[in-house]
Amino acid sequence: MSLELLQRKELFRQDAFWSGAWRKGNPDLKIEVTNPSNLEILGRVPSLGRKETLEAIQTSLHAFQDWSKRPAKERSILIRTWSDLMKKNREDLAVLMTLEQGKPLAESRGEIDYAASFLEWFAEEGKRVYGDIIPSHRRDTKIEVIKEPVGVCGILTPWNFPSSMITRKVGAALAAGCTVISKPSELTPFSALALAVLAQEAGIPEGVFQVLTGYPEEIANTLIDSSEVRKISFTGSTRVGKLIMERSSKTLKRLSLELGGNAPFLVFDDADLESAVKGAILSKFRNAGQTCVCANRFLIQKGIYNDFVSLFSESVLKLKTGNGLEKDITIGPLISELAVQKVENHVKDALDKGAKLQLGGKRIEPGKLFFSPTVISEVPENSLSMQEEVFGPVAPVYRFESMEEALQVANSTPSGLASYVFTEDYRKMRFLAENIKAGMLGINEGLISTEQVPFGGLKESGFGREGSKYGIQEYLNVKYVCIGGF
Repeated sequence: MSLELLQRKELFRQDAFWSGAWRKGNPDLKIEVTNPSNLEILGRVPSLGRKETLEAIQTSLHAFQDWSKRPAKERSILIRTWSDLMKKNREDLAVLMTLEQGKPLAESRGEIDYAASFLEWFAEEGKRVYGDIIPSHRRDTKIEVIKEPVGVCGILTPWNFPSSMITRKVGAALAAGCTVISKPSELTPFSALALAVLAQEAGIPEGVFQVLTGYPEEIANTLIDSSEVRKISFTGSTRVGKLIMERSSKTLKRLSLELGGNAPFLVFDDADLESAVKGAILSKFRNAGQTCVCANRFLIQKGIYNDFVSLFSESVLKLKTGNGLEKDITIGPLISELAVQKVENHVKDALDKGAKLQLGGKRIEPGKLFFSPTVISEVPENSLSMQEEVFGPVAPVYRFESMEEALQVANSTPSGLASYVFTEDYRKMRFLAENIKAGMLGINEGLISTEQVPFGGLKESGFGREGSKYGIQEYLNVKYVCIGGF
């Protein structure tokens, strides 16, 4: 099972899309893209660099002059058409994603729906970019506030959600009147290129949305260093986010940084046990644990601890690992050998420090990228899996006694992206909502992402918001106008 499953073969492109055309780049510089389920080569894409990026910037600048002046409703119609085409081609886009990223086909279908929802949302939100009339401090002046698009934007996206991470940024940028140069991960470029095919079909004008394939450093640095690129939006690691922020200071770029997470999942004695376990499975094992908002640390109160570990382990045993195109698969492979080695290291570290392996804990087949769903109990707070983002199907479970202890542990890491709480006590809900240091909190809910909410973090998880009415503001400048002579 491979690319022959695609109904529309033209959605699979091995060229990059910039300067108004599909281009092959240097034929001697190609990147092989492999299927993580079987390690077979899916295809090859151009490895572009500074020269091509500079060309794309000029194309985006030229396109911006027209796109930014178009009525918001006109932009809205085109973006909405793009969304509709994603829905129409949902199955092909999902198959392509599973082939290059590995997630189960059901999850890929869900991501395509999620990705299309951002284009639909911002197509409408772009028509609601309102300014203000401010009462003047003088009789002879009038004061206005207007909002204008930032300009050319560079977006840098990861491999774990290769479609929705793009549309969540591009939908807002295009609706605001900006033009975009997209640099997808070199591990999963085909989903981005398929989006470019559909953007063309939707009538998105030349230069408004471009896709550059290649290794990140040269393309990203060219975008960051250019004074003509006015904004960078990045989703990825905290380490890289700090480098981008430092380098962007030379041109004082606008930045949106959605960085690493280390989400605590708190379950109190008064919680509904079955609901908590259901939420834990949803939050932890989606995309094989390779999500920035997935539960990373399970903090369970002592009275419910043993029952939670038992029922949670029973539920994890029902998960089925394998090729995402096969029937009933719920967990696919990890993205790379390095990812597997990191997970192995986290498991070993926890066990070396006295934790107990409940189930899993190992690679399923030598040389392959499948890792068994893992539950580890009695994990100490100083273990790697409690201090760092695991990014794999490993659930470390920690026992706490009081709410004060749970809050201290939950807030103890530098990250602050997502958190989860399960309790039936409304007073705890309100207290924790105000005192957990994270940009997002799910209470009695393990799946919190949707297009109409502000997605983003605190502390070293970055800044800026994506989705919702707040997301489009990241791509707008506020201008104050004072008119005298009245």
